[in-house]
Amino acid sequence: MAQAEPGLESLLRDLDGWDSELCRRQLPAALPRLLSMIQISDNWTEHICVFRILAERFLPHVNLSELEQAFFSKVLPKAVQLFDLLICELSSQGKGLTDENTELHMTVRTHLKSVVQLMEILRGCVQHVCTVQEMVPLEHVHSLPSSVLHVIKNTFIYCRDSESLYSDHFHLFADLLQSLFKEAYVLQKQLMELLDMVSVDSCAEDATAVMVSVIHTVLEICSAISSIDHAFHANTWKFLIRQSMKHKSLIKNSLNHAAILSGLCESILFSFQSCLLLAEQMKRSGTQENVDYKLFQRTIKLCRFFAISLVHYTKEFTPFVAASCSQLHQTYLQIYSKFPPSLHAAVISEAHRDEIATGFLAALDPLLPSLLAFRPFVEAVLSKDLVLSPELHFAQCRLLLSVMDLLPSQPQEVQALWNTGSHFPEDAPRVSLFTALFLSLQHCSGEFSLPVFLPGVMATGKAESSVTWYHHVCIHMCAFVTSLSVSHFPLLERSLLETILGSNMITVLLAMDVWCFLARYGTADLCAHHAFTIAGLIRTCPAEHYRVSLLGILLRRLLFLMAPDHQVEFIQRFPPKDMKNLVVWQHLSLKALAAPPREPVAHELFAAGLAQCEEWLSGRRPLEELPQGNAALSALLSVCQTAGETLELGQKTALVRAASQLLAAVNVAQVSSQPCLQQAVCSAFRLLEHCIQIIESQMLTEILALQNSLLQLNPPDHVLLAVLDFLASMGKLFIPPDCQVQVLPKLSCLFASLLASNKWLIAQHALEAFTQFAEETSHEDLIPQCLSSEETKSKVVSFLSKGCRAEETAEARAERMKEENGLFHRLLVEARAKRQRTAVLESSPKRTCYSPSERQYESAIDSAGGALEAVKLLLQKGPPPVWLAKKLEELQATLNSLKDSSTR
Repeated sequence: MAQAEPGLESLLRDLDGWDSELCRRQLPAALPRLLSMIQISDNWTEHICVFRILAERFLPHVNLSELEQAFFSKVLPKAVQLFDLLICELSSQGKGLTDENTELHMTVRTHLKSVVQLMEILRGCVQHVCTVQEMVPLEHVHSLPSSVLHVIKNTFIYCRDSESLYSDHFHLFADLLQSLFKEAYVLQKQLMELLDMVSVDSCAEDATAVMVSVIHTVLEICSAISSIDHAFHANTWKFLIRQSMKHKSLIKNSLNHAAILSGLCESILFSFQSCLLLAEQMKRSGTQENVDYKLFQRTIKLCRFFAISLVHYTKEFTPFVAASCSQLHQTYLQIYSKFPPSLHAAVISEAHRDEIATGFLAALDPLLPSLLAFRPFVEAVLSKDLVLSPELHFAQCRLLLSVMDLLPSQPQEVQALWNTGSHFPEDAPRVSLFTALFLSLQHCSGEFSLPVFLPGVMATGKAESSVTWYHHVCIHMCAFVTSLSVSHFPLLERSLLETILGSNMITVLLAMDVWCFLARYGTADLCAHHAFTIAGLIRTCPAEHYRVSLLGILLRRLLFLMAPDHQVEFIQRFPPKDMKNLVVWQHLSLKALAAPPREPVAHELFAAGLAQCEEWLSGRRPLEELPQGNAALSALLSVCQTAGETLELGQKTALVRAASQLLAAVNVAQVSSQPCLQQAVCSAFRLLEHCIQIIESQMLTEILALQNSLLQLNPPDHVLLAVLDFLASMGKLFIPPDCQVQVLPKLSCLFASLLASNKWLIAQHALEAFTQFAEETSHEDLIPQCLSSEETKSKVVSFLSKGCRAEETAEARAERMKEENGLFHRLLVEARAKRQRTAVLESSPKRTCYSPSERQYESAIDSAGGALEAVKLLLQKGPPPVWLAKKLEELQATLNSLKDSSTR
């Protein structure tokens, strides 16, 4: 070990006798000599001694304006160097500790004491500056904060990692490590006090760099102590936010905003998770220990603090948080996915849930309004490329519904940002708010099925009640529709139509509910316009497509909401006597019509439907033309179901004859493979159900034989349901004694087979149909014959007594719903990927040029005629514009030209 100069050794001895005045006079000569001692000596104890003398004897005599140049710039780099050497040596020695090497144990303890002493010296330096004056210019001490923060940060990191470093020997050094952490804690507290006193000259060259370095180092300290001391962690964040706001104008362009926001988000999620774990433990134990509850309350306060800090920082630095919008979005989703009523939430008591909601979530609520007008956040939330795990879709829906609640109070440009989606190639691809909501709702089948409950809308004079998830979504969407700008209305209509034509039944029903609310909330003209448009779509679409039936359901509901004069106009535009309109009327309920036109429409529709059926039957048309026959059968069924009382006996007899002829012509073997034939058979069974009282015994025997044959071929479920509906209606029929031998055995065989079905849907409907039959039939001897086994008897008895299996627990049901969500999510992802692969791999086929069909001509002429009828109605309401006569002359010329072309 190198020896110090004899003169320096004597100087150290002499210093003990120097008074304050002598230290002040000797400062210029003594300071260089003391610094040189550090340079030439490798004795760390001597270094500590020199630093202590410098800080305690000479620092008080340096003027504030000279502190940086004369003292800190020379002393602090060497102090930091010594600290780094000590920490490096300690880390190396800690890895080599053994039980036998006691000398190394003592060396480690000596080095730890040296680090503690060095930090005490640094604390003395900071304390001295704090006592000089109330406001300290940064340029006089600018190397002090960065040097001290470097020491603090690495001390905390060392303390954090010490347990794994020392492993089994940790207990030998725990006392010194505790002293080391405490000294770092006190030193940081003192430094934060100093930095609050610091004034920054914005013109100084390195002021920005110093303050940015300070804040970034404090951020690293936050990360280091997050798992050590929660209160200290929060206070450190408080200081960081305070300093960022204090020097905002100077440092806003240089701060690493993404790292700061990331740290806040991580702290929120960690504290929130801790809060939920405590609540879950108290719920599971069934007790609320005082210690646990106090810790729970402190953790809520911690969550609240971080939420307020995040909101405050985001508001102040909104233009700089673009890179963090995705993380802010994900943080919001993570929080609400873990909180009730999410299926993935922890099981906690209602009281604890309310405390978290009022203490933490309420503090987070202002975050969304502050980002509502920020385009990068909108793009993150509505991104076309957004991929969420199954547990986050419910939270995404809640976020989007919250946006809907907030948007009406926003400027038009903000509403357009959310409602319109992206328009230009340079824009980040995003969907509209409605589309995004419907897409995420497709992944919430579990929440709809359970169902989960949320707070309802507060009504005047009534207590707030909980509503189902479906009800909650529907209420908020309809409320949003009422505030929608006229310019965004076509986008709403498009989104609703796309959803109704989709494949997810829950979102289809939701879109229909919103559409019907729109029809009731809007004008009568708007409702009529929508009904006419949808009817036109149905008439031009392929009749057998399932999406047509969805449009038909919507049209059926809209017809109930139409004004009587618009219903009359609807009948005029789509006259039921025209066979081409059967595809429209098959979906409608005649009960929707006002009383005067209902009976004429029923008779016209019945006549057209029956004529279409008889035409198909008489001509023995191929299966390709059966869709027209199916439309006729469905139209006839609609008449029977909604206006059956208007039919006369002769009409019912003709209907039974046509239905029986159809069933007689059916090739049973083709039913399982031909969807159009399945629909025809189902419609025929249901038509006969409405005319069960006039069916002859011979015909009944043939129908039951056909149904028995169908059951042998395992037909689709909807065919079996039609069979069950027919069987249920037979309870009203008395079978003559001479026909009972042919009918009753077939009937009992059918019931026995269907009651024994292993398909839950068929088994349930079979129980309902059999119960209805048993209650109404006069053939009581037949009932035991239908119960072919003890198992069937047991099921029927249980059903009649309204018994049920062991009730599923709430937790088990929620777990099953989560599994269903995951399954549906995988299916949706696979279907989307398959569509994308098909789009890439398959080239578009060339379009075949076809000559215009007769139907296309009919559609075009009908459209033209409808337009002229509209003009006629307008003329009846008021005087025409001056240009109308000229336009009509031009149309007349066009019509003459078309007439000439058609006769060539």
